[in-house]
Amino acid sequence: MKLIFILYTLFFFQFSFSQITNDDPEIKKMVSEVKTENLEKIVNKLVTFGTRHTLSDTKNEIRGIGAAQKWVKSEFDKYALESNGRLTSKIDYFILKADGKRITNDTEVANVIATLKGTDSNDNRVLIVSGHLDSRATDVMDAKIDAPGANDDGSGVAAMMELCRIMSKRQFPFTLIFVAVTGEEQGLYGAKHLAEFAKTNNWNIVAMLNNDMIGNSNSSGTGIHDNTQVRVFSEAIPFLETEEESKIRKATNRDNDSPSRQLARYIKTVTNQYVNQLNINLVYRNDRFLRGGDHTPFMQNGFTAIRFCEINENYNHQHQNLRTENGIKYGDLPEYMDFEYLRKITCANLATFSNLAWSPKAPTSVGIEIKELTNSSTLVWKAPEGKSVYGYNILMRETSSAHWEKSFFVKDEKATIPYSKDNYFFAVQSIDALGHASLPLFPTPIR
Repeated sequence: MKLIFILYTLFFFQFSFSQITNDDPEIKKMVSEVKTENLEKIVNKLVTFGTRHTLSDTKNEIRGIGAAQKWVKSEFDKYALESNGRLTSKIDYFILKADGKRITNDTEVANVIATLKGTDSNDNRVLIVSGHLDSRATDVMDAKIDAPGANDDGSGVAAMMELCRIMSKRQFPFTLIFVAVTGEEQGLYGAKHLAEFAKTNNWNIVAMLNNDMIGNSNSSGTGIHDNTQVRVFSEAIPFLETEEESKIRKATNRDNDSPSRQLARYIKTVTNQYVNQLNINLVYRNDRFLRGGDHTPFMQNGFTAIRFCEINENYNHQHQNLRTENGIKYGDLPEYMDFEYLRKITCANLATFSNLAWSPKAPTSVGIEIKELTNSSTLVWKAPEGKSVYGYNILMRETSSAHWEKSFFVKDEKATIPYSKDNYFFAVQSIDALGHASLPLFPTPIR
């Protein structure tokens, strides 16, 4: 019995203490390059356009959505000068058909897109980060009144642009897309246009990060001030889940392990590693109660997507006309924002985006053996194509836990760990020597 115990202990030790925990110094450097003053400068500039309502003036050079779009593109073009020709930008125009609701007439609108071309022509993966450029006041149909949109969603656009500025100076193996979408307040139209284009053209989107209202740390009505937490929303059951996938999900109880949930947990892990004083609050719903955002059309088209959103919303400074009533100031102005909070959330985006951008592809055919009853668990998978991997992390958590609690590093494409599949959930991710990891994949039963 003593010999068995020693062998079992050595077996456990082999896995639990040979993990990859390296910090990539280049990612740490990039995170340090995110500047509060840069973010504040972008937000202040966006506010100068008066309104960025989707249906506002597109011809005026200093006011309206058209002027704002041209300015964002001009900033992308400045970033391109340090990209060795790899960053390109465009204003992607398309027609919104009248819907009898928030689009009264057929209207030409546009997304502003910067594309950072990858260095590996054989790697067709794509990453997308977005914020919405359009703004609104109290009346969602009023395209003329001032609607500064500092936090909603100047904050998300600023974060996206800061990522583009920093990352365009570096090389990544596959395509990164930075986009300021339009039409969010009118019905997520810009995101829908891009998501449907991506699906039609068979884009291999690994992840889409939507940033919408990430610069306010004061809660209206409660007096709470908190700039140490940010919400990450993720869907439970994928919109395009097939009947066979539904059967497997129900059989394995993987209701909290959709691809978007795995992305959310990944964000939490990476943020803990690279960003100080910021906790990722995993919210297990697609978005706020009965509300939506620009990640939704991507999920509806079968892509993995999440939303970053501040922990507390301030409704006095969201969707409000500029005014003062009973001593209370209303309106979405920069003076009500917390730019240090915005910096930290931008850093979380940057750490996540760069880790994924340098990661090997995820393993394929990830399975868990069920041919016999045991109190250990055997997982098997196949090595991914493309960039060679250094090894794999097997992730584990109790069934009641929201986040991965233990990680086992292994070199081969099969491993048996001394934990029962009855009591734990598992996933497998590829990893390189610098610790860049793919998104985890939940195993399917195999005999």
